[in-house]
Amino acid sequence: MPDAEGHPTVEEFDFQTVLKALSDPLRYHVIATLARQSEDVERTCTSFGLPVSKSTRTHHFRVLREAGLVRQVDRGNSRGARLRREEVELRFPGLLRLVAENEPLPGTVVAE
Repeated sequence: MPDAEGHPTVEEFDFQTVLKALSDPLRYHVIATLARQSEDVERTCTSFGLPVSKSTRTHHFRVLREAGLVRQVDRGNSRGARLRREEVELRFPGLLRLVAENEPLPGTVVAE
């Protein structure tokens, strides 16, 4: 059962849910960016410069959180997001490396 903030346990990670979260180019960009950074990096949701409204940005990070890809922590008037690198690697070995190495080029249209 997810914790009070909606973070699932490693056992609750679902591959299809993770793939669906990564199917959006903006969410893929967030995870690819975090995967290329050091393990201890925590960034605010606004620091990614996503070209969307605040409510849409909140939605994207909720999808990533509920899939188990990020852990979010309240920091006053913002939220910090940290990649759940160790847990994702434990459940889906090699996934984050593939994501980091295969980010689509900006402006690339992804078929749906």
